[in-house]
Amino acid sequence: MAENLEGLVNENNMVASPGEDTVKSVAVIGGGTMGQGLAQTVSQHGIEVILLEKDDKRLHRAMADLKEKLDQQITRWSLTESDKRAILARIEGTTAVEKVEECDLLIEAIPEINEEKKHLFKTMDEICPPETIFITNTSTLSITEIAAATTREDQVIGMHFLNPVPRIPLVEIVRGLKTSDATFQYVKRFAEMLDKTAVEVFEYPGYVTTRVILPMINEAMYVVMEGVASAEGVETAMQLGFRFDEGPLSLADRMGLDELLSWMETLFRELGDMKYRPCPILKKLVHAGRLGRKSGHGFFQYDEQGRKVGGFEM
Repeated sequence: MAENLEGLVNENNMVASPGEDTVKSVAVIGGGTMGQGLAQTVSQHGIEVILLEKDDKRLHRAMADLKEKLDQQITRWSLTESDKRAILARIEGTTAVEKVEECDLLIEAIPEINEEKKHLFKTMDEICPPETIFITNTSTLSITEIAAATTREDQVIGMHFLNPVPRIPLVEIVRGLKTSDATFQYVKRFAEMLDKTAVEVFEYPGYVTTRVILPMINEAMYVVMEGVASAEGVETAMQLGFRFDEGPLSLADRMGLDELLSWMETLFRELGDMKYRPCPILKKLVHAGRLGRKSGHGFFQYDEQGRKVGGFEM
C-alpha cells in the first residue's frame, strides 16, 4: 500500500489527488446486497477486493448469492463465464479483520444503524494505516458523526451508491464537516475508475436521491392503502405518465422494504417533516417479512430470478 500512495502525500502530510493507477485494492465490509454489488463493481474494473463478513455462515451466503447473481447476468447475456471467473478471482472473501490493513480504500456496507457504523469505523481506525480513506455507503446518516469516531475525520467521506450497484451509473459523494478537498478528489477519481457519474453533495439528511424519491414512494403506498388505485394501477400510471422504467412500488421492492422503512424513520426523526412519516402499509409488510425482491414477496411476488410473478395482496 505504501507504494500505491507514494507521491500522493503533500508537504502538509495530507493525501493528495490520486493518479491513474492509485487504487489497487479495496476492502468492502458487509456482504449483504449492497456489499455484493460493490464487490462485483470494483472487481469488474480490475481492482482487488477484500470482502469482510462477521462469520463464516454470513460469508458463505454472501459469496453464494454473488455467484448466483453473476449466473443470472450470464443468462441475460450481460456477462460471460470468463467474466464471472475474472470477477470472482479478484474477490477474496474473509472473516479476518486484519486483511483490510493493506487496502487503499475501505467501504462499509453494513446495516443503516448509526452506532454500529461508528463502532466499525472506530475499530478500523485502530487497525488501518493512517493514510487509508474510509468510505461509508450510508444513505441517511451523518458523515460528520460517523467520522468523529475516528482519528482521521478529514479522510472520512460518503459514497452513496444505488442498488443494483453494477447497473446504476450514479454515485453521490457526500462530504462531512471535516472532509478534506484532497479526500474528495481522491474518491472522485475512484468513482471515475468505476465508470460512475459523481454528484458532489454536502451533508444533509437524505442527500439528493433518497430525499427526493422517498416521498414519492410513500405517497404511492398511501394511494394503494386508501383504495384510490390498485398497486398495478399505480405502476401503470407512473410508468406511462412519466416514462419511468419501473413504477414506485416495484422500485420499493427492489430497494428492500426494510431498508426503505429504516430510511424513512431516520428522515422523519431528523427532519420532523410529515412527508417522511412511513405509510402504515409499509410497516405492515415489513413486520410480515415481506421485504421485496430479496424475500420473494413485497408489494409484488417474485421468482428466484427476481422476475415479477404475482400482484399485490394483503
